[in-house]
Amino acid sequence: MGATELHTHLAGGLTTVARCWALTRGDGTRYGFTDHDRDLCFDGLVFRAGSGLSAMALQQGTGLSVDNSEAMGALSDAALSEAEIDAGRFDGAALVAWLVNWADVSQRRVMFRGTLGEIRRANGAFHAELRGLTEALNVPLGRVYHAPCSAVLGDSACGFDLATPGFVFEGPVLAAAEGRRFRLGPLTEFEPGWFARGRLEMLGGPGKGLGAAIKRDRDDGGQRVIELWEPLRAALQPGDLCRVAAGCDRRPETCRLKFDNLLNFRGFPDIPEDDWMLVHASRAAVTGGGSRR
Repeated sequence: MGATELHTHLAGGLTTVARCWALTRGDGTRYGFTDHDRDLCFDGLVFRAGSGLSAMALQQGTGLSVDNSEAMGALSDAALSEAEIDAGRFDGAALVAWLVNWADVSQRRVMFRGTLGEIRRANGAFHAELRGLTEALNVPLGRVYHAPCSAVLGDSACGFDLATPGFVFEGPVLAAAEGRRFRLGPLTEFEPGWFARGRLEMLGGPGKGLGAAIKRDRDDGGQRVIELWEPLRAALQPGDLCRVAAGCDRRPETCRLKFDNLLNFRGFPDIPEDDWMLVHASRAAVTGGGSRR
C-alpha cells in the first residue's frame, strides 16, 4: 500500500523524498539514519538526521550477480563509534534502505536489503561495502571428502553438547595482554591444551559479546594462558567475565576419546592416498594386505 502511494507521489512531479537506512547488529542493537534534515520515525525506529550517513547509487541486477553499493558517514559517539567498528561489532550487520516520502512516512519502498561487508576507516569517517542478499550464494555448501571431520564442534552435524560439565570454563580474566593472551588462573580440572582450537567469548565488560578462536592453551607458572589467533579489539580489564569452550582438532581419535562422539564423526579417516593406484605392492611399506592408513 505504501509503495503504491509512493509511486503516485513520485509521478506527481513535485516530490518530498529522502533515504533512510536501518542497521541491525548481530547482538540485536538497531540504528536508524536518514539524509533528511530532520529525524523521521517509522517501523519502530527513529531515523536520525545529521549523522553524516550517505550512500552511493545502488547497482542491482535481475540475475544472480551481487548487488553493489557503498555507505559513507562520519564517525561519532552518538552514531557509529570507531571503537565499536574496530571491535567488529558491525561486521555482517543487516541493513535495509528505504526511499521515503518525508511528508508522509507511510509512503515508502525498500530499495536495498543486505549486509555490511568490508569497512574502511580514515580521517574520522568510514566507508562500508554493502552486500546484497545474493552474496549468500557465494558460500560453499556440502561436505568435503577429506580425512578430518568437516563439522564444527557443537553444531547440528557434530551433535555434541558443549554445556556438558568438563568442557566449558566460565570465570574472570586475571590479565589480558593486547587482547590476545588471557590469564585465567590454575584451571587444574582441565588438562593443558584442552581448550586449543576452541573458542573464547567475553560475557562482561567492554568486550561483552566478542569472541575469537583459540590458538594455544598452555600452563605458565601454575596459571593457564589462553592465546587467540586474532585479538579482541576492546579495552579488556582484569575481572571481566569470559567463557572458554574446549577445542577439537577434528581427528577420529579426539572425537572418540575426548568427546565420546565417534558416531557423529564427519570425516573420512580411511581415505586412500593420492597415489594409491600407482603404488606397486613390493614398494609398499606394509604388505600384509591390511589397511594403507
